[in-house]
Amino acid sequence: MTRKLHLNAFLMGVGHHEAAWRHPRTEPSRLTDVRHYQELARIAERGKLDSLFLADGVALQGNVRHNALGGLEPLTLLAALASVTDHIGLIATVSTTYNEPFHVARKFASLDHISGGRAGWNIVTSASEAEALNFGVERPAHAARYARADEFLDVVGKLWDSWEDDAILGDRAGGLYADTGKIHPIEHAGHHFAVRGPLNTSRSPQGRPLLVQAGSSEDGKEFAARHAEAVFTAQQTLEEGQEFYTDIKRRLAAHGRQPGDVLVLPGISPIIGSTEREALHLEKELEDLIIPAYGLAQLSHMTGIELSEDDLDRPLPDVPTETEGAQSRRKLVIDLARRERLTVRQLLNRLAGGRGHRVVAGTPEQIADQLQEWFFTGAADGFNIMPPLLPLGLSDFVDHVVPELQIRGLFRYEYEGRTLRDNYGLTRPASRYAARLEAAVAG
Repeated sequence: MTRKLHLNAFLMGVGHHEAAWRHPRTEPSRLTDVRHYQELARIAERGKLDSLFLADGVALQGNVRHNALGGLEPLTLLAALASVTDHIGLIATVSTTYNEPFHVARKFASLDHISGGRAGWNIVTSASEAEALNFGVERPAHAARYARADEFLDVVGKLWDSWEDDAILGDRAGGLYADTGKIHPIEHAGHHFAVRGPLNTSRSPQGRPLLVQAGSSEDGKEFAARHAEAVFTAQQTLEEGQEFYTDIKRRLAAHGRQPGDVLVLPGISPIIGSTEREALHLEKELEDLIIPAYGLAQLSHMTGIELSEDDLDRPLPDVPTETEGAQSRRKLVIDLARRERLTVRQLLNRLAGGRGHRVVAGTPEQIADQLQEWFFTGAADGFNIMPPLLPLGLSDFVDHVVPELQIRGLFRYEYEGRTLRDNYGLTRPASRYAARLEAAVAG
């Protein structure tokens, strides 16, 4: 096979299951211990995974009374992980709503230099009211957040390109460090931003960090079609996965892009056992550790309706479909509850492992079967792996599922190159300024 799976390790504290911190195989005291994350990074690189991904928000989300919350800022952490790895990509989540383009462009260019070309940016627009309150503003409307994000991406792209690749001369004898004719002010004046430029960091090894997007609303999908090179997404069924995959690939043509320009990577939380019975036993152990009050608060926030313990053994009440928050995730949860006729308690159990992402319990072979089916039937280019427990779930995936995928010819034995773009099979973009000069000379 020439087409291979792409696998990203989504790292979250001591595991993605909301009860992970209560399980005896985790150490919640390591939530802010850089050595914990360095261990995880080494495990993922041992398995030749494409990248690591850190989610983030700018508010304390969830009830810390019942869950181990409050981790490290991702760009700072990934710089530390770059020093103990050589190949694996490093993807950080940063908001376009509560940052400025110059800051973000410089930080990601710096991470790309520090890591030798392994930086990626998961672009979010910050859907929660709690985040807005930390900046003393009202939460912008959904469409307004995406309009700002569009211009934000335009500005950071110009800043990353503002130094051409050969701008640094390093001519010590002649006293010429840089060719200033190849360093360009961007002179951006738009609706949201006015930025003169150039960036005060030279062009990084990848030219521009890899761009990742995770929204599945209509605005989110259009944004991905214009800008993203990888899409992290959540679907519960194969049919939903195929529909989303086809939709994203179809939208690319309107923006002058090809289907291979964007990788679609659904999330999956694999609960792995040497036998199916062992995997189901671990799943039951985690379910027994769930604190209903925590899940009810999360579900209330997600759906926009106030739920209590009186609702646990009833069907999910009617949920308003309109929201200025996370639209696609609300729809996914409603569809799941209605399709499978779940009570609120059953829905909490389903959401506890992946917050709407698919949870699959089984042997390494059964997990590989699931990944292969989605890959072969037009639902995925790869997967965002969300281990329920860390480090156990990641090491089990690397040591048992990855070899099964390699035997089937679905996954690499060695890295193809040194950069994240090499891992993902994506080209290094040229500076727009150099491209314009070449076009003018050719003309």
